[in-house]
Amino acid sequence: MLLTKHKTQSGAGWAIDGYFLPPSFTLGTLLELSRHAMFELLKKLSDGDPASGAEAAPLDPQQEVWAAGVTYLRSREARRAESTAADMYDQVYEAARPELFFKSLGWRVVGNHMPIRIRADSHWTVPEPELVLVVNSRDEIVGYCAGDDVSSRDIEGENPLYLPQAKTYNGSCALGHGIWLCYPPEIKEIPIQLNIQRGDETIFSGETTTGTMKRTPSELVGYLTRETYFPQGVFLMTGTGLVPGNEFTLQPGDKVSIRVGELMLENPVEA
Repeated sequence: MLLTKHKTQSGAGWAIDGYFLPPSFTLGTLLELSRHAMFELLKKLSDGDPASGAEAAPLDPQQEVWAAGVTYLRSREARRAESTAADMYDQVYEAARPELFFKSLGWRVVGNHMPIRIRADSHWTVPEPELVLVVNSRDEIVGYCAGDDVSSRDIEGENPLYLPQAKTYNGSCALGHGIWLCYPPEIKEIPIQLNIQRGDETIFSGETTTGTMKRTPSELVGYLTRETYFPQGVFLMTGTGLVPGNEFTLQPGDKVSIRVGELMLENPVEA
């Protein structure tokens, strides 16, 4: 099942597999249910009108997006290259406890075809394509979407304590194009692709798979929800295994295209 959010003349509208759900539907209400009850409800509601309108970020304004760091070997190597405290990233990669940090509230998240941004005080900004887990109020994984954890590598590299400034600002979090609702065993060996276009030229293209991630989705969710309650669900970015080289930085006018499984997320870049 593919759950999408659309901009309509009467406000936001949710759709399942291309058909609108009742106007009163919200993702927060859905994620209050158990996984089994959620799927049963959607089957009963999936006979609305064909969906139309531009896509919006697939979450409610009050929902939270969190992120995990240094979950792939490539990410650890990139963090070491940028940081003045390289040993710290080795310790995080090898430790039992993962790195988890707050990324964004739902109202600040941009959706498919909406612009991501470069901080004015950063000279080294990169996209980070990620599988994003969708978790309900019962701490059950109910699906995933595509995400871009836009990051200012120079700011984080200057001092790891600057991570919130490097990771959390307007236009730094993109999700889309919808949520693929599924059971956890289906979230295995999901291909992730990143393509960056500058004018008519492809300046970066790469591919990886979630099968190279050191930590499992259930492990990351277990730590996130261990002492924190999310009554209307939560989104969890699971880290990146695709990092452009140290000589690369985004520029205004670039176009970033991310594919996670069959889900696409495309965003232009603004200053």
